[in-house]
Amino acid sequence: MTTSTSQLTTLFIVVDLVCTFVPAFSVEEGEAKTLWDTCLLKITPKCALDIIGVVFGNGTITDACCHDLVEEGKVCHDTLIKYISDRPHLVANETQYLKKRDDLWTHCISVTKTV
Repeated sequence: MTTSTSQLTTLFIVVDLVCTFVPAFSVEEGEAKTLWDTCLLKITPKCALDIIGVVFGNGTITDACCHDLVEEGKVCHDTLIKYISDRPHLVANETQYLKKRDDLWTHCISVTKTV
C-alpha cells in the first residue's frame, strides 16, 4: 500500500509541476506555442497523464494511448517531454526521462505495427 501511495503522490507532484511550469515556458514564443497547442489537441488528458506516469514514474500505458501517442507524432512527444524534463525540479534526472521517453515511443510504435 505504501508503494502505491508513494507512486500516486509522485504522479500528482509531476502533474502539478506540469500544470504550474509548462505554460510559462519562454521559448520561441510563436513556434513553440503553436506546437504546444497543436500537440495538446491530439491526445486525451487521460493518455497525457499515462504518458507522464510512464516517463516520470513507473506508470503503464494502454495500447489505445500508444495509438494516440503515435498519432500525436514524435516531434510533439519529444518536445513536450523535453520541456517538462527541463524544469529545475526534474533536470537532475533529465537523461533518465529522455531515455524513458524514447523507450516509450519505441514500444508504442511496435504496438501500432502489430494491429
